[in-house]
Amino acid sequence: MIARLAVRSLLMHPVRTAVLAGGFGLGVAVMANLLGVAGVVLEQSQSPALAGGGDVVLTGATGRLTSARYLLWGALGAPSFADRVAVASPTRRANVYLVQDGVTTRLRARAGIPSLERALNDPETAGSNAWVDTPADKAWVSPDPGEVLRSLDRFHPIPDVPARAGSWTEWLYFNGQAGPTRFYLTFLVGPLRENGRRVAGVRLQLDRAGRVSTYGEAAEVDPGDVLATAPDLTIGRSHVRVEGERYVVSFDLQGDVRNDRPAGARRRPGGSQAIGEIVLAARRGHTLPPLSIAGARGWVSGYVVPVMSGMVDGTIRVDDEVVSLAGGTGYHDHNWGFWEGVSWQWGQVQHEGLSILFGRVFPPEDAADASRIPGFMVVLGPDGPLGQATRVTIEETIDAALDRPSRIVVRGNSPSLELRMDIDVESGVRTPMTGGPLASGLDFLQLRGRYRVSGTAGDRPLDFVADGAAETFRGR
Repeated sequence: MIARLAVRSLLMHPVRTAVLAGGFGLGVAVMANLLGVAGVVLEQSQSPALAGGGDVVLTGATGRLTSARYLLWGALGAPSFADRVAVASPTRRANVYLVQDGVTTRLRARAGIPSLERALNDPETAGSNAWVDTPADKAWVSPDPGEVLRSLDRFHPIPDVPARAGSWTEWLYFNGQAGPTRFYLTFLVGPLRENGRRVAGVRLQLDRAGRVSTYGEAAEVDPGDVLATAPDLTIGRSHVRVEGERYVVSFDLQGDVRNDRPAGARRRPGGSQAIGEIVLAARRGHTLPPLSIAGARGWVSGYVVPVMSGMVDGTIRVDDEVVSLAGGTGYHDHNWGFWEGVSWQWGQVQHEGLSILFGRVFPPEDAADASRIPGFMVVLGPDGPLGQATRVTIEETIDAALDRPSRIVVRGNSPSLELRMDIDVESGVRTPMTGGPLASGLDFLQLRGRYRVSGTAGDRPLDFVADGAAETFRGR
């Protein structure tokens, strides 16, 4: 039918039909050419030569790379990349406005580090001898490891969200293992009190071959001092200091349980004391840069891992017993945000230079839809990143008698990662989260378990068994 109409139209109006057909053909040809030109322009706009020289351009998922300084010091400075990168230079583009004789002209400008741009043979700046590095540029050219860690681990001003202000909390968390001993140590700074100071506390959970004891101290800190000095942090008689590429953590804490309490047993009053110093060494390429999640009504939750895996040294004295941590391995992360009504699943394991981390945050119902917030999994090898995924599932099998997981199965899938972890939970400590800034109405479970890991990360097959840590929540 359509063919018959077309033939009759051509016979009745040959000129008009020919002009119409030619117009359609010209339009299609112009559109095809425009699409081809646009593809070439897009490809050339990302060319290293146009961006200022070099061979490779790195950008973030949405264009801007928000953690460039950490990338230069961490991933690109790791052994797997350091010998293959001659020079790396950060650049940034932005609009600037020239105002002259009452006329404003918008210009597109690009900024960079003079010495690094010349090392990349940037044709635009190669002949400009007057363009030299400033003192601020030197932090990019030769980053001081301690300053990078401080910047990575800095504390954050409390956002102006009155409805949530009472739950703003930020903490430094350390854990480690040496032989049969494992420790979990938290330096926490909470919301403002009416006196203008912030509530704070230190908590140590020590597991000595199944004997679990807990120690702590509560104090107040000055908000200005926290923002000015953290992660150098002093709470009561305990403190954290960054010295070069090491975290030096000292504490003097009172016990709230007996030292010989078996894992999972009910708490009993005790008068023991834990005094110690822990030294955790950071490693280039073993850092997860800061990331944050924002939700409705000003809700935010942030997370950074300055030390995915590092060597641990030091001692812990519990009454008359001295526990050595020499030759152990450790981990350090940092959390901040509004925590009322928040829960999470998290876990971490280390094995022969490998470090694997997974987690998922569940926000309060008035902030975001928890089902739309993905989990994450990151795998680091001895020389740097091996793979990461946001398609992650975490399944818990609950032991009804203990009301805690007896088994956790974690799966991660991405082009760089295909991994499964079966965690047999061996012990756990339960803390009711019924009051304070972290109140969720749930019980917080710190778990220790045996990880069975299988799959691939990058092009490396993984198949091992190791002890690790995990965290989750249960309803009350």
